[in-house]
Amino acid sequence: MTKERKWILKDPADPEKVGRLSAELGIDRVLAELLVKRGVETFEQARSFFRPSLDDLHDPFLMKDMDKAVKRLRTAITTEEGILVYGDYDVDGTTAVALVYSFLRRYSTNVDFYIPDRYEDGYGLSYRGIDWAKEHGFSLIITLDCGIKANEKVDYAASLGLDVIICDHHLPESTIPAAVAVLDPKREDDNYPFDDLSGCGVGFKLVQAYSREYDIPFETLIPLLDLLVVSISADLVSMTGENRVLAHFGLRQLNENPRKGLQAIATLSKLEPGHLSIDDIVFKIGPRINAAGRMESGRLAVELLTSSDEHSAAVVGEKINDNNNERKSIDREITQEALEMVQSGAALSSSAATIVYNPNWNKGVVGIVASRLVEAFYKPTIVLTKSNDFITGSARSVAGFDLYEAIDSCADLMENFGGHVYAAGLTLREENLPEFVRRIEEFISTRITQEMLTPFTEIDARLEFSQITPKFFRLLKQFQPFGPGNTNPVFQTENVYDGGKGRKVGADGVHMKLDLIDEKQPFHQIPAIAFNMSEYFDYIKAGNPFDICYSIVENYYRGNSTLQLRIKDIREREEPI
Repeated sequence: MTKERKWILKDPADPEKVGRLSAELGIDRVLAELLVKRGVETFEQARSFFRPSLDDLHDPFLMKDMDKAVKRLRTAITTEEGILVYGDYDVDGTTAVALVYSFLRRYSTNVDFYIPDRYEDGYGLSYRGIDWAKEHGFSLIITLDCGIKANEKVDYAASLGLDVIICDHHLPESTIPAAVAVLDPKREDDNYPFDDLSGCGVGFKLVQAYSREYDIPFETLIPLLDLLVVSISADLVSMTGENRVLAHFGLRQLNENPRKGLQAIATLSKLEPGHLSIDDIVFKIGPRINAAGRMESGRLAVELLTSSDEHSAAVVGEKINDNNNERKSIDREITQEALEMVQSGAALSSSAATIVYNPNWNKGVVGIVASRLVEAFYKPTIVLTKSNDFITGSARSVAGFDLYEAIDSCADLMENFGGHVYAAGLTLREENLPEFVRRIEEFISTRITQEMLTPFTEIDARLEFSQITPKFFRLLKQFQPFGPGNTNPVFQTENVYDGGKGRKVGADGVHMKLDLIDEKQPFHQIPAIAFNMSEYFDYIKAGNPFDICYSIVENYYRGNSTLQLRIKDIREREEPI
């Protein structure tokens, strides 16, 4: 079902720059090339890249409205006003709320948090949440990871005598809400040097600014960085600039002195203490935190992330882990239904885009299902269900196609929508569904190209196994933390074989563990893992040669660390023997 992937070798970097950097640093040309492609061309830039420093963080007051936000927050704290920290129900929102709430309760006894209910409130700042704030005596709301489009709701809050500080990182509309302060580095009138902070990152800049203004030592903020690295990783913002610095120190905090809640989730995820990586956050920790908002309440996630003792963290962690297991079960069931719908011709659309609708599907997992359908059919995908008499759903795109723009072209049919180029959420009336499908299909079919509809793997460099030395791997590890903009390099090696011990692993034997050799080094085997590629097993087991593209990772198991190739794709070199 999945389309064959195209392998694209990236254009080489300037050989003169590569040669100079390789000589200056005394490193392999392949590593020097990887650095130059990341904009690292001098010894000084390399030192900064390999040794991130908190001194490299930008002045938070460079962000527009930061002075107003800090001043209003100071007034609220000194006059003991009620402060409500309000955030979205996903990982970015709940970590942001946990971070700002943890900071504020050091200085105020009149602070609480509110996480909207996916079903009752919907996404973002809600009228229900504002009414709750008013009823419970709060006069200042700080929104995190939401609010940038909440113009009418901010006006409604003002009509009730409530001030709002917005901390968001999504693209604003042409009119900014009339809040006391609007912190969003994506504002057109904002000259902040780095515009790809997570929602939690914007919240961190607020507490950093407050701390600087009122002589609170920066060191007291470092325990908050484990929350920040979780948001940066799970929200897939770029791992460059300020994010890379924050993620570097956040990972250190997460591994050396994590908060009780994250420690509980890591334990439940069977992760190796002290060796947690960005991948562990993306694939293990993040989905569990997300599951709270998908299946029950995002409030649970904040309770976990702000737990002060191991027992309460373990109790809430178990509940969230159960949520995640339930989410996985429902996700599998709905994915299967959606796949069958497309294959049987029962989808609303399956030509330029994949659009499926079932009013009974769980709203909390449609985004995950959309991602699964993109993997299966590699087309822009929208998965819809019904909630509170509205059609609601999630959209996911393919590389190079702006699906948010496509949805925006149908704005007149929408009750609400928001998101990014490759991921969006939307709500519309049922009577508008047929016209929405017609227009979105037409928009996509006239703009998407065959190239965009072809899945691909970008390869950073060709490599021979003889080049994968301990020194090479030691330096490669220092490229971390990996993420968008600083991805784990992908290498290509041709003509490799399994050493004879290859086997299928995992549930139903869908994965493969291999010990690979190349013909130039027949006595040197390198362990490899190939997820969901067992269709190649018989070919490989017969001793046939093949080409691979892969990343090099560190594998921890029972206290032992080994180098492992994580195979991205396999190509057979010839007909089986």
